[in-house]
Amino acid sequence: MPRLPIEVVANVKKAREAAILAVEIYNRPATSFRSAGYIVLMNVAWTALFHSLFLRKRIKPYYRKKGSSRRYERIEGDYKTWELSECVKQFYKDQQPAARKNLEFFISLRNKIEHRFLPELDIEIFGECQAMLMNFEALLASEFGSKQALIGGLPYALQFSKTLAPAQTAAMRGAAKQHLQSVRKFVATFKSSLSDDVQSDASYSVKVFLVPKVGVHAKSSDLAIEFVKYDPSKPEEMKQYERVIALIKPKQVSVANLGGLKASQVVAQVSTRLGRKFSLKCTREMLEAF
Repeated sequence: MPRLPIEVVANVKKAREAAILAVEIYNRPATSFRSAGYIVLMNVAWTALFHSLFLRKRIKPYYRKKGSSRRYERIEGDYKTWELSECVKQFYKDQQPAARKNLEFFISLRNKIEHRFLPELDIEIFGECQAMLMNFEALLASEFGSKQALIGGLPYALQFSKTLAPAQTAAMRGAAKQHLQSVRKFVATFKSSLSDDVQSDASYSVKVFLVPKVGVHAKSSDLAIEFVKYDPSKPEEMKQYERVIALIKPKQVSVANLGGLKASQVVAQVSTRLGRKFSLKCTREMLEAF
C-alpha cells in the first residue's frame, strides 16, 4: 500500500481508537451507560473512517460556502467538516445497503439518547450494535489492510447465562417508564419501516446464539467460540446451523401496555379506594351510562 497522507493516517488512528474505546465501554461489567457510550463513540469512529476515505481520494469532507466552489465554511477558525449523516450520503450516494440503514438507525438514535440515560435499551439493540462494529471492521480492513483490523485486540465478551433472563425481565419493566417511550417508539418505528431483507441482513443486525461447543478431537477444541459467517456457497452446512437456531430462537411477541395493570388488578385497587365492592360489571354499566 502506498504511503498515506498525514491527515488520512491521523483519521484512521482516530477511527480505530474510538472503536476500541466503544467496545471497552460496552463490554465493561456493571456499566449502565453501555449502549449510549458505545453509540456515541462508534459515531465518532465511523465519521473519522469516512473522512479518511474521502481525504485519500482527495475529496475534502468540508462544507462549502453557499455560491462558492472553492471557499469553505469555518467554525472558530477550523473547517466545518461533514458530520456522519452527510458522510453517509456522500459515501453511499443512491445505494441503500443494509449497512447504510444500520448507520442511519444509530445516527437518529444518538440524537435521541445523547441527553438521556437509557440502559434498558441494551438488549433491544444488541444485534444492531454488533452489526455496526462488524461493518466498521470490514470496511476498515478492506480499505486500509488487515493490519488495521481490530479483531486482534477485541476478545469476545463473557456472558452470564444464568442471570440473562432476570436481566431481560428487568429491562422490559424499566422500558415501560414514561421517559423511555419516545425512544422505544422510534426504535420500533424504524425497524418496522425496513424490508424483511434488510432486517434479516447481518449488515443491519447480527443475531447471536451461544451454543455449547463439544470438542471430541484436539483440533476441534482449539477455539472455545467460533463466529460462523453465512456462506451461500455451502447450502447444506448452512441448513445445519439454521436447524440449530430454529430450536433455540426465542419468540418475541409484541405486548400492548407493557408494564400496565391487568383488568382484575385495576378492579381490586378501585374497590380498595372506594371502600366497597367493585367489579367489571360496574365498569361496563358506568360506560353504558355515558
